[in-house]
Amino acid sequence: MTGARGLRPDLDLGVALQRRTYANAAYLASRLPLGLLYFTVLVTMAMLGFSLLSVAVGVVVLAGTLAVAWGFAHFERRLTRWWLGVEIGPISLPAPPGESVWRRVRAHLTSAVTWKSLAFVMLQMPLGIVVFALQMAFLGAAFALFFSPALYLAATLGRPGADQPFNAPLLALSSAANGFQLSGLATAVGLCVAGAGLFLITLHGMNALAAGWGAAARQMLSLSESELRFAEARLQAAAEHARAEQADESRRELVANVSHELRTPIASIQAHVESLTSPEGAPPSPADTQRYLNVIARETERLSSLVDDLLAVAGADAGGLRLTTGPVDIGEVVEQVHSTLAPIARRERRVALVKSLPEGPLPPAFADRDRLLQVLMNLVRNAVAYTAEGGIVSIEAAEDGGRVRVSVSDTGIGIPPEDLRRVFERFYRADASRARSTGGFGLGLSVARDLIEAMKGTITAESEVGVGSRFTVWLVAIPAEAA
Repeated sequence: MTGARGLRPDLDLGVALQRRTYANAAYLASRLPLGLLYFTVLVTMAMLGFSLLSVAVGVVVLAGTLAVAWGFAHFERRLTRWWLGVEIGPISLPAPPGESVWRRVRAHLTSAVTWKSLAFVMLQMPLGIVVFALQMAFLGAAFALFFSPALYLAATLGRPGADQPFNAPLLALSSAANGFQLSGLATAVGLCVAGAGLFLITLHGMNALAAGWGAAARQMLSLSESELRFAEARLQAAAEHARAEQADESRRELVANVSHELRTPIASIQAHVESLTSPEGAPPSPADTQRYLNVIARETERLSSLVDDLLAVAGADAGGLRLTTGPVDIGEVVEQVHSTLAPIARRERRVALVKSLPEGPLPPAFADRDRLLQVLMNLVRNAVAYTAEGGIVSIEAAEDGGRVRVSVSDTGIGIPPEDLRRVFERFYRADASRARSTGGFGLGLSVARDLIEAMKGTITAESEVGVGSRFTVWLVAIPAEAA
């Protein structure tokens, strides 16, 4: 039994019943026609390119030759993965954003995988000839041995005593076996067994050859580990460089905006305080005093909002926003936003701010109460600023599919579709002139997105020009038993 187990791997009859075996054999057989195609196309294009080097067309043809070879390599890579089931790594990595065409071409030409893939493609024809010849030789010999007794018997029964060409292998083996006292039947059985054994050996050999071919494709048609690490490091360095440039541009833009936006409310506050405290002339009347104080209060609130946005941006750029999250009563936050901004909206913009809350209690939401209040105040201020007199701004809260939804809608001028896609970008203003008049850095919506995402929520925007806009904040609802 021990000896039988030891021989079993070498005498595996199941290889003849496996679909993978014949897929491997077909793949190996395809090497010759595909290799001839690759060789003919590439050699013809290369010879044409070298013959035309005296003119500019030759360089173009040679570049096209490399491009076609690269296409053949990609085809071989897909074919090997599909036909042999071999996992092959990436043949290249995406170019860093903003990289010039010349740098991409130079990186491609200096990459080892470019020339390894070209060698793999060009080797398909000579190796394909060798493999095809071996397949035909071994399979032909196996079938000849296996079927020669049947051919001999058929010929002998058909014309008894005639000298048939089919009986040559059998007669030769019979003559050689006479010294061992073997009968013609034993010789015929031996030939069949020898043919079947050679067929199985050939199948095992083709499986091993296909496995080797797949390993070669994996090595030659993909980046090596060191090349992959280098390419990933190169991409990461380029991404970091792009982020650094973007951050630097953001800082410059922030400084330019801050110099204007902070100066405006400070100058207004200073002017009105001087009017109240100036010793020259008659003191202001009670009505003027109240008006000055209202302006100071409004500009102070505006300045506070700008500073909050700046602090949020600074926190995000420093590596994260500091939040104190936990269960938050959304109804109370909505009530506070409404009670704070409704009088201001009615007095300064002649805009009605309304609220809508469900009759039953809302589940608490996972959020930072102060930061959520900052977000909703920003959204409502924006809605009021961009709504004409007599318009309506509404703030609504409801439970929606395991989340708490808070929406701020207005009947304002709306946002064009091309601008709606960018409203959450830093410093982006759909209407720069209007934004200047209402104040702000163009940071409010960007800060709102960063804060809501830090609370594991999302914020979306919908708008139609001339109809109005709707900004919706989605927060995770906390079940009552968990709260």
